[in-house]
Amino acid sequence: MEKAETFIAQKQYTKAQSEILKFLEKNPNHTEALELLGDAYGYQKKWDKAIKQYEKLKETFPNNANYHYKYGGALGMKAKEISKLKALGFISDIKSSFLKAADLDSNHLETRWALVELYVSLPGIIGGSFTKALEYADELEKLSKVDGYLAKGYIYEYDDEPELAEKYYRLAIKIGGSVTCYEKLTNFYENQNQPEKAIGSLEEGQRRLQRNAMHYQIGKVCADYNIQLEKGEKCIKAYLSNHSAKDGVPKEWAYYRLAQIYKHKNKKSEALRWIDKAIEGLPELNVFRQERRVIETL
Repeated sequence: MEKAETFIAQKQYTKAQSEILKFLEKNPNHTEALELLGDAYGYQKKWDKAIKQYEKLKETFPNNANYHYKYGGALGMKAKEISKLKALGFISDIKSSFLKAADLDSNHLETRWALVELYVSLPGIIGGSFTKALEYADELEKLSKVDGYLAKGYIYEYDDEPELAEKYYRLAIKIGGSVTCYEKLTNFYENQNQPEKAIGSLEEGQRRLQRNAMHYQIGKVCADYNIQLEKGEKCIKAYLSNHSAKDGVPKEWAYYRLAQIYKHKNKKSEALRWIDKAIEGLPELNVFRQERRVIETL
């Protein structure tokens, strides 16, 4: 079990699966191992196998909210990968699993988030409801103001009420101020085609949190929208100078962003130099090769 948990922490999911299966041969009813096996399958997107594990657990322990939540989640992920017509058959079980989990545990944050997303994403004719989504956002707010505000921002963004969405994303930043809060507001501004505001949000987050990853995000917006190119170049170079594994985005993507910026500046040789570095590091990515073809036409 300890080996399996270590492998999962290291994202070596097939090795974790192998360890758990060996353990379950001698301990077939070990609850934690059965759940961990479901998690290992889930990380590998083996949804049918994950569903089977969580179904066993929820039937054996019908009063455990987390098993109902994980079962509904695995069903939901499978539904996303099949045709819309087939996915319709899953909706009732997904919803009932999440509602059962919410009923069993009034403090289960993840279930309430799942219900917010479910009611927002479903068309009204098959059970979608912004009113219901807001009810669960209110429950989230009682448990965690930050989660409640983020959920309301998400709902109002979907419901095409940008002023309210911005208000709640801003409230989440005021209360929580985490990287996630700034990311949600930045993504909102990008979706609203307001890149200047997106950059402003990221700069505010960088000053407050001092996260190198935000240098990359600023550069990305500058490169994508062909604005504030000097700032974008400076931020990407700062990201590369301070890069570490915890930043999340590989250096090659930063090289790609620099290539985009130099392309916008009509500096063909510089753009080619950086895109070649990106391709050298991650040769399998077509987006880098496509960008190189565009640069070559300058």
